[in-house]
This record gives sequence, C-alpha cells and structure tokens, in this order.
Amino acid sequence: MPPLKLSKISTKAPAKLDKEHTKADTVKILNELDELQNLLFAEHKHSLLVVLQGMDASGKDGVIRNVFGKLNPQGVQVHSFKAPTEEEKSHDFLWRIHRVAPGKGNICLFNRSHYEDVLIQRVHQWIDKATVKKRFAAINDFERLLTQHNDTHILKFYLHISPEEQQERLSERMQDPRKMWKYNANDFEEAKRWDDYRKAYEDAFEHCNDVPWTIVPADQNWYKEYVIAKAVRDTLVKLKMQYPGLKKP
Repeated sequence: MPPLKLSKISTKAPAKLDKEHTKADTVKILNELDELQNLLFAEHKHSLLVVLQGMDASGKDGVIRNVFGKLNPQGVQVHSFKAPTEEEKSHDFLWRIHRVAPGKGNICLFNRSHYEDVLIQRVHQWIDKATVKKRFAAINDFERLLTQHNDTHILKFYLHISPEEQQERLSERMQDPRKMWKYNANDFEEAKRWDDYRKAYEDAFEHCNDVPWTIVPADQNWYKEYVIAKAVRDTLVKLKMQYPGLKKP
C-alpha cells in the first residue's frame, strides 16, 4: 500500500452530502452512544481509547464537547498531553500515557497523545531519526499490548484541516470573547511549520498503522463530528455487548 499523502485528501465534506440530513443522523447516533456507553460500563469487559490528533485549531476540543459531552461522565475520562513535566521527563516517554490508559468499562479520550513524542519533538529536532524509529516501535508495542491483552479498542483520528481554515480559526481566537482564552501567539509560529508537521504525520501514519488511522476532513465541524460519532458507534456495536444478569448470592 503506497504511503498516505495528506495533500491528496480533501479537508472538506463530500459535496453530495446534505448538511442538515447529516446533522440529524449525528443526533441519532449520539442517542445510540448513550445506551452503548451504559452497556460498556455495565458489562465491564472492554474499554475504548479515542486518540485525537491534528494541527492547532483542528477542532479536538469541539469533538470532545459535542460528541462525548452528553455521555455519563462516570465512564468517560479526558486527558490532554502538553509539554511533559519534570516528573514525566524522568520516566520513559510512554509512562505518562500508560498510567491513564482506560480500564475496562471506560471510554478514554486523548486530546493529543503519545504521538506528540514523534511529532512536535521531531519537527523541532529535539530528537534524532534513530530515536524516532525506536519510538515508533515502542508505540506499536504499546498499542498492541492494550488491544491484545486488555481488550482495549483504539480509534485513532487525525483531524485534517486546511491551512486556510486553520488561519481563520486562529484569528477568531483574537476576536471572539468566547475563544480568547485559547489564544496563543505561538500557534501562528507553529503554523509556519505546516509542511514539516505534515511530513511527520505521514511518517507516523506509515509506521504506526497496526491500529489504523482515520483521516477526518475537519474544515466543517458538522461533518467531522458525524464521522467520529459514527466510527465510535460502529465500534461499540460490533462488541455485541450484553447487560449482566442478577448476581448470584
């Protein structure tokens, strides 16, 4: 299979797709997810890890709020991974990730993830190519451990936004009072490294694909949320979960 090229993939919803019809479908799917999460929590046999990656302003926070926001918070955890703390840097790079992996019955959302350690660190040349290669192998082993030994189902989403849409959203953070808290002048500097990030992502897609990636066109929030909600719903349905019966005395 030839390497994936992001430049060849549209960042927009298919033209033939009806926006309002799709939004209505998303509402139905979210209602299904409510019941499926209850099943997941009650049966306590599986867990779900949702990895959200993407450039700044690609909409990771919006996905967490609009797709998972109405689920029972007792069974959903969200973890964001920024620059590692001094304690985290004293361990291997996956230590801070593994300690918050989901337990059985739970859905865990990673807002950025273990992939930051082969993306931002690579783009800024804080690690060399040999280290990147070793980390790819470690990531594959880690994901294999979760899926094969703990019944954790992993969904990895790359939110595929265009440079033009990103600039518009970053600019909104300077003007919209509801979004000013997100503003970081460094985001515009990182955006200048777009080509470097794209290459780093494409390399990660190629070398860490035992658990496949889903490339989600993210210029339109309604379509992005539909794609992710549907993928989560379909994954949980395939588990054929059942509520446990009465416990024997």
